[in-house]
Amino acid sequence: MSLHIELGTAIEHAFPDDLEGTIEYRQDVFIVHLKNGVTLEVHYAAADAYSLRWVLGEVESRIDTAPLHPDLATFPHHFHDAAGRIVADPLTRPDATPEDNLHRLIRALLEDPLLGVKDID
Repeated sequence: MSLHIELGTAIEHAFPDDLEGTIEYRQDVFIVHLKNGVTLEVHYAAADAYSLRWVLGEVESRIDTAPLHPDLATFPHHFHDAAGRIVADPLTRPDATPEDNLHRLIRALLEDPLLGVKDID
């Protein structure tokens, strides 16, 4: 998918000192390894249809746009936080460009990979 290659190139240019190794491209996803231990899997089917999943050790979180939680203020996008809760998405917007969303997410993950979640079992 050319969008993934474009996004990967933009990440390499914006965060050259924060990447651990090269970006890995797979059939429908690309994987970014950050120096702080976070592994980010990026899947953009369209600008407003995405899944951004990251792992730090055994803790996993995700932001996606699956229209499954209409009660959330940010519907359809939502955040599966490190404690396993599904809450309003604090970072991305389906009307933002994929590049802007990824830059916002990566900056936040570099500052706090758990995005403020403290109560992990």
